[in-house]
Amino acid sequence: MIAVPESIKRPEPELPGAPQRRACLLVVDDQPVNIQALYQAFAADHQVLMATNGEQALALCASKRPDLVLLDVVMPGMDGHEVCRRMQADPATRDIPIIFVTAHSDESAETLGLELGAVDFISKPINPKIVRARVRTHLTLKAQSDLLREWVYIDGLTGVYNRRHFDERLASEWGRAARTGGALSVVLIDVDLFKRYNDRHGHQAGDDCLRRVATALKAGVRRPGDLVARYGGEEFVCVLPETGLAGAMLLAQQLGAAVHALQIDHGDSTAAPVVTVSLGVCTQPGKAPGTAASLLREADAQLYLAKSMGRNRACGAELPAV
Repeated sequence: MIAVPESIKRPEPELPGAPQRRACLLVVDDQPVNIQALYQAFAADHQVLMATNGEQALALCASKRPDLVLLDVVMPGMDGHEVCRRMQADPATRDIPIIFVTAHSDESAETLGLELGAVDFISKPINPKIVRARVRTHLTLKAQSDLLREWVYIDGLTGVYNRRHFDERLASEWGRAARTGGALSVVLIDVDLFKRYNDRHGHQAGDDCLRRVATALKAGVRRPGDLVARYGGEEFVCVLPETGLAGAMLLAQQLGAAVHALQIDHGDSTAAPVVTVSLGVCTQPGKAPGTAASLLREADAQLYLAKSMGRNRACGAELPAV
């Protein structure tokens, strides 16, 4: 049975008029003076991340998912053009707008940058007022684009991502893990004995139960790169990049406790007097053979194991190395 730690609390409701999250910018330049100039231009109103080479930039894009990248072209090692190419090739980062900031202001350089997928081109030395205005414009456009994408990818009942978006993200994250050798975990979540709940309380109450469970799951998954989606019916799923089995199991326990803490009465459940969930966890520990489908199948097998052991618990395993 999943114990409910005292530290697990229900998420605070958002207050009307509460300030929105500050946009996150990534500044990439090998010269500290240029980074400092852009930092001073944006630090008051934005979260500013900094990288001094292309490898750092790609790593930050993967882990932090900035809202916009201000990217130098000429850098030792991997230049800005290659960073842009790789970001455009990765489904997880290709929607992050890139503004090239460079001393090269000729027409051919600007054309190449735009052809690679950049949204704008700013010449050095920067004019703080102009660069702030252009960044503001592209952040607004990105917010509008993100909203349109969410309408396509959001489950209408629960407000979390839908199965379509989950399928795309799992394929993307599997490909990234295969390239980098990083771990990747999936958590399948099933509301215990939900049919009995529906039969007793009716489908309207059942829908409300699913919405509350989804909200608790979404609040419990806090890293920008993690994802919660509705898998179908009363099932949900999490994708956890760069997460080993121990970390995924810990999160699964916390998610189970968060749902338990909702204290939704379920008198027909044999698992607990309140609504609970069973969770199946599977981890690809790093370049293990297999496919995204095999990762999901093993998570489903672990979910079945959790149910067979009495529900209201998490079970997990790694994909075998051979």
